[in-house]
Amino acid sequence: EVQLVESGGGLVQAGGSLRLSCATSGFRFDNYVIGWFRQAPGKEREGVSCVDMMSGSTYYKLSVKGRFTISGDNAKNTLYLQMDSLKPEDTAVYYCAADLGPASCEESSFSSWGQGTQVTVSS
Repeated sequence: EVQLVESGGGLVQAGGSLRLSCATSGFRFDNYVIGWFRQAPGKEREGVSCVDMMSGSTYYKLSVKGRFTISGDNAKNTLYLQMDSLKPEDTAVYYCAADLGPASCEESSFSSWGQGTQVTVSS
């Protein structure tokens, strides 16, 4: 059974940093595409960043490029999202998701999801 458990969310002031973690089990971590998504109140869930653990290729939503960094630890089967220079508009519930070879970092391409972790950025 595929399991994904996010942690690391919290309340931070604008300009601050947080590191999200996604502990995974039930699948071969280094074979999958794994990503971070977020959903703000009243908005649809959107892809923030994804990484193909086989090829190493990454995707970042334009608004987070240069501020967020996605990485994975194959030994720990854990995905990370380092978030720096946070802005109030980054406030959302952040989810990690995994699937075998999705073509894009879009919600519809992923079948396994975690429960989410809240990130709140105050101005």
